[in-house]
Amino acid sequence: MNIEVLKNLIDYGVIALLLFMSFISFWFFVERIIFYKKLDVKSFKNKKALDIALTRHLTIIGTIASNSPYIGLLGTVLAIMLTFFTMGNGDIDAAKIMSSLALALKATAIGLVVAISSQIFYNILGRYAEVLESHYETEEI
Repeated sequence: MNIEVLKNLIDYGVIALLLFMSFISFWFFVERIIFYKKLDVKSFKNKKALDIALTRHLTIIGTIASNSPYIGLLGTVLAIMLTFFTMGNGDIDAAKIMSSLALALKATAIGLVVAISSQIFYNILGRYAEVLESHYETEEI
C-alpha cells in the first residue's frame, strides 16, 4: 500500500472518528435536555424507574469523554510512527516531516476538544438528573 494513502487514512480516519464521536455526544446531550425539559417527575411510580429514565445515554457521553483523548493519541502515535518509517526510507524532506507531525498532533487536539466538551455535557446532564430526582423526592413527601 502506498505510504501517502496510509498516512491520509490514519490522519483523516482518526479525525473523522473523533468528529463522529463528537456528533454522537452532542446529539445525546440535546436529546437529554429536551427529554428533561418535558419530563413530569410525578408520572413515575418509583425512584428507580425515574433514575433509569434520567440516566439513559449518559454512559455513552461519559464513555466518549473518557476515550476520545486515547483515540486522538493513538492517531498521533500511528502518524508519527509512519512519519519515522518514511524518514527511514529517505523519501521525505523537512517540510513534509513538519506537515506530517502537525497533522498528527491535530488528532490529539481534536481528541481533547471532544473529551472536554463531552465531559461538560456529562456533568451538566448529571446535575440536571440530580435536580429532577430531588424534585421527585420532594413531591413524594
